Amino acid sequence: MFSKKANSIFQEAIDKYHTVNTVDQPFENPYDRSTQLIEHLLYHKCWIDTVQWHYEDIIRDPNIEPVAALTLKRQIDASNQDRTDMVEYIDSYFLEKYKDVNPKDGATINTESPAWAVDRLSILALKIYHMEEEANRSNASDAHKAACQNKLDILLEQRVDLSTALDQLLADIEHGNKYMKVYKQMKMYNDDELNPVLRSRK
Repeated sequence: MFSKKANSIFQEAIDKYHTVNTVDQPFENPYDRSTQLIEHLLYHKCWIDTVQWHYEDIIRDPNIEPVAALTLKRQIDASNQDRTDMVEYIDSYFLEKYKDVNPKDGATINTESPAWAVDRLSILALKIYHMEEEANRSNASDAHKAACQNKLDILLEQRVDLSTALDQLLADIEHGNKYMKVYKQMKMYNDDELNPVLRSRK
């Protein structure tokens, strides 16, 4: 099943990040783009999400210097753009994979594309990793650990449900019961023609 592969690669990326555990560490993708394209994309996607997760932790420091916060905000913006770009690359992979499938009469479209479900699965892997850390943190109170364990149980159940739904969506697309229709991102705030603040500075 596709979700099993994705979840395994997400865990691999998260574990690799935390061996050094700094947002400034160099990125190396263990999967070759030319021979292992989807694995390459999944690993890169989760790495982006993992770095951004820690950006979001850092920027919430109440004592962060304003200049450092602004710099970090720019990094978060760039990371968000990388994240949505990667979603589009993953959807392009699925569009190519299923390009010869003829949808059946009455085939329907899903509320989200496969890659946006992959995006949710990647974020969920991070939630599980960090909630598990909290549930087992030695210097936390028993009440804290119990509350986090309850949340972890729910997150694990959610991963099963989301994984099942993603695999079913891909099977439905493969068999023509559903079809893909991808809308490219139309973000306006990074475009110096569409963002009035950026446009006024030209």
